[in-house]
Amino acid sequence: MTLPAVFRRAARREFEEAALWYEDRRRGLAAEFKAEVDRAVMLAAETPQRFALIYRQARCVRVRRFPYSVLFVAESARIVVLAVFHVRRDPIVWRSRG
Repeated sequence: MTLPAVFRRAARREFEEAALWYEDRRRGLAAEFKAEVDRAVMLAAETPQRFALIYRQARCVRVRRFPYSVLFVAESARIVVLAVFHVRRDPIVWRSRG
């Protein structure tokens, strides 16, 4: 069973800002980025326990083709996306969200 996914406001903002950055680099790249993030979220929603715990209850899915990870918490009836996070950023930024 695939769980519904909800994004925290900060995660949605990071996602949109990153997409805009990619679109500024090359037309159409934002759509490719969004598709890969959506794919990562879908994987998390389908089998959340498959992904390793990285901090408290937070789990991580790497985004293909882009240096981003989707950080999420699996709840009983949904997954909560805490961050769409560039892998070189300091993780202390998203840890306060979990």
